[in-house]
Amino acid sequence: MALPKKKVSRSQRNHRRAHEKIAPPNVIKCPRCNDPAMSHRPCPTCGFYKGVQVMPAKELA
Repeated sequence: MALPKKKVSRSQRNHRRAHEKIAPPNVIKCPRCNDPAMSHRPCPTCGFYKGVQVMPAKELA
């Protein structure tokens, strides 16, 4: 089994991990109700996706 000859510095280790960050969710404004919704998913408030109602609308209390 291969073993490292030298200690990997913090800088080199962090350069290697630079692309592993978590991206924030892609939130858009719903074109129908203007509430925030995740892209490529039905709006949780009005239930529409691409102009078609795919789930019942959420009742706001």
